[in-house]
Amino acid sequence: MNDWTTRTARALDRHWLRYTLLAWLAVAIWYVASDWNLVRWLSLGDTDDNMRLMQVRALLNGQDWYDLRQYRLNPPAGFDIHWSRLVDLPIAGLILFFRLFTSNAWAERLACGIAPLLPLSLAMIGLAATVRRLVHPLAWPLAIIFLLGTAATMLMFLPERIDHHGWQLAMLSITVAGLCDPRGPRGGALVGIASAVSLTIGLEMLPYVAMAGAIIALRWIWDRAEASRLGVYALSLGGGSTLGFAGFVSIANYAMRCDALTPVWLSVMIAAGVLLFLLSIANPQSRGMRLALAVVVGAAIVAGFVLLFPQCLGRPEGVSPELQRTWLDNVREAKPIYKHPFRLAFPIAAFPVVGAIGAIVAAWRARRTPQLVGWSAVALFTLFATLMLLWQVRAGPAAQLLSVPGAVALAWWLLPRLLRHRLMPVRVFGTVAGFLLVSGMFAGLAIKYLPIDRPKAYTKRVNKATGDCLRTTVLGALDRYPAATIFTLVDLGPRMIAMTHHSAIAGPYHRNGDAILDVQHAFSGSSEQAHAIMRRHGATLLLLCPNMAESTIYRARNPGGFYDRLAHNKFPDWLTSLPLPAKSPLRLYRID
Repeated sequence: MNDWTTRTARALDRHWLRYTLLAWLAVAIWYVASDWNLVRWLSLGDTDDNMRLMQVRALLNGQDWYDLRQYRLNPPAGFDIHWSRLVDLPIAGLILFFRLFTSNAWAERLACGIAPLLPLSLAMIGLAATVRRLVHPLAWPLAIIFLLGTAATMLMFLPERIDHHGWQLAMLSITVAGLCDPRGPRGGALVGIASAVSLTIGLEMLPYVAMAGAIIALRWIWDRAEASRLGVYALSLGGGSTLGFAGFVSIANYAMRCDALTPVWLSVMIAAGVLLFLLSIANPQSRGMRLALAVVVGAAIVAGFVLLFPQCLGRPEGVSPELQRTWLDNVREAKPIYKHPFRLAFPIAAFPVVGAIGAIVAAWRARRTPQLVGWSAVALFTLFATLMLLWQVRAGPAAQLLSVPGAVALAWWLLPRLLRHRLMPVRVFGTVAGFLLVSGMFAGLAIKYLPIDRPKAYTKRVNKATGDCLRTTVLGALDRYPAATIFTLVDLGPRMIAMTHHSAIAGPYHRNGDAILDVQHAFSGSSEQAHAIMRRHGATLLLLCPNMAESTIYRARNPGGFYDRLAHNKFPDWLTSLPLPAKSPLRLYRID
């Protein structure tokens, strides 16, 4: 038994990468099988997932590589999307592959089911490498288990979640592995490349990219020998961002915008790369001099940004004050975690708090060991991500992912002590309780099985209506009518154009604020105003989803407005009801 244990331990240590990929393959197969109904019905639940599929379809149908405008929203001019082409590649590649064996419809379903799981492999590898270096060479399986228990993080990797968040989380995992890599040049390259890839995809992870760069600079300030890490990082960040901009950014992003990797942020990354590289070349002996030079470089980058790009000092979206007030300020995921219901906030925040505590304790315990530098970097990063929840709850997936190393460190210290306890109840129940605590799973179980902040009947009704109207079979029934421009809710637009041959007016994308405001004004104002807006957009049909979340806003804000009157069955004479299948949650009208 001892020999077998020794051989197993050696195999887990020596072949950790192979076994991590095998674990990923098993997890991927399990998720596709368990979520097969989602794959079968192309259940792209988020508006961004539907828009991503439309972007890939347009590419495969011949739309120019650098033209990311969606022409079936707000036709004929189209709808500008601030994304890049990078994440389209694996989805398009999978569709082309599966077309060799099946129909295009099934090729899309299979591609959308498998594509989100691809970045999960990188996330697993990054966390496994980090834990091996900082906790123990055999602790990496625990990191994978804890990752699979992170509800907010894993949601971004599940089948049909084809938008870019999974890839950005994967790059964040690689960044952490690079920060604690004992080989400076390799670690710097990992952080620089991962940061450049993440920025090419989108700016959501910009705060983490900046924090990673600050940590590398701090390592160099503390230890002059870190110059190689800093230099390679600087070249990788500047060069990688340049390649990403040249290869994947749309023509629309050549403008001086603030919401994507445009010339604004490309200039910042190139300047930062050049200046940091010069610091690594100068590399003065004095720690005080290194600190002073780093402060000067940081101040120069900030001052240059303020002077050259003053338009980017506010919100990067650059929307009108009205749209910010009526829409952007009310996006739920952009609100701080303390403004969300307890049943949502508690499971998201529990694990990051555990992980931050674990990372800080591990850094303290490693204060006299070579792991101190690595743990210090991870602790700073984890604490930063946890505090980001106080800004926006959308930081939850990243915070949970970054909390895995700290939680594993706690578990590696706590669980063996519980398992070796002289009392059997402590060995059994204490170990289970300890695992649930350090993994953060206790929070989700408490919300699920205890009467804590249960959703009200009204919330359930709204959630059910929203889900019913987005079903593939429900929307597919619209194709019995000839292709037309349909005026509908903003949040229904992307799903409708993905599931039917019709076009819509708007989707929840900030670069198209005028179209969003037109929809809001139509549903909020008078019948005459609504009619004029619909005619101006060339809409010939009106599609409603009673009790969908967005519709409740129009009723609450504008009693007596156009949508509120429709909800009370007060229809103008220029609307004619059109038949849909029995029990359809949708309502369709012809606009005369």
